[in-house]
Amino acid sequence: MQCVLIARSGETQLMLNQYKNMNVIFILWLRQIKRYLRSKSRVFGSLAQPLFFLFALGFGFGPVFSKAGEGNYIQFLVPGIISMTIIFTSISAGMEIIWDKQFGFLKETLVAPVSRLNIMIGRTLGGATIATFQGTVVLFLSLIVGFHPISWMLVPLAILIMFLSSLLFTALGTAIASKLDDMQGFQMIMNFLVMPLFFLSGAIFPLDRTTTLGTIASFDPLSYTVDALRNLLTNIHFFSLARDVSLLAILTIVFLVIGSYFFSKVQI
Repeated sequence: MQCVLIARSGETQLMLNQYKNMNVIFILWLRQIKRYLRSKSRVFGSLAQPLFFLFALGFGFGPVFSKAGEGNYIQFLVPGIISMTIIFTSISAGMEIIWDKQFGFLKETLVAPVSRLNIMIGRTLGGATIATFQGTVVLFLSLIVGFHPISWMLVPLAILIMFLSSLLFTALGTAIASKLDDMQGFQMIMNFLVMPLFFLSGAIFPLDRTTTLGTIASFDPLSYTVDALRNLLTNIHFFSLARDVSLLAILTIVFLVIGSYFFSKVQI
């Protein structure tokens, strides 16, 4: 009888710990969402840039693209603009870590009797959710300029790809921010990292896998996001969808591990 009571007590404690961990993750996720929704300027600014790129590049290079026999440039461009939205939003989420360092919130969080891994997961899920939301909004706004998916049945899968990619780049932003204390330094590193990743991904121009640029693109994580979205939304692709999803999943796990490690070493 005593053994049964001890076993049940252990199970109860395990359930309480699991509930506590999930509660921490949910609260930090919800904090990220509320901060985003309450900042109207941030919502507008985060959508203004991709829409500007969409209109300027779509209508600017569209005729040239068509004359070259490459088809509809808007169809080609939209997955790239969605990917641009994801990477900018995801990596910039790391800036909130530096912000919280400077204003003391991160210290209060880290001294709480909760796992740093759960803190990192909650923040990462929050940043990834915001980036996915913005990518989805850009997808639907692109319908205004003439974009149309090949099948609406594939749109939910495309949103899952967005979320997977958002996790990857949010974890990368977390890893970078965990090693920095200066917000300006983070912005410099972000620009130095994001712009090459964006332009080398084939987001705004077609790639040829036989060229040097095509080879370089195969080492760019964002190129697999762009290609997977084109596979699902337009049936234009550079790699196979299975390869895109597999590599994105592997890279996401790798960057989550790296981000968790660096976040666990944060000193306040």
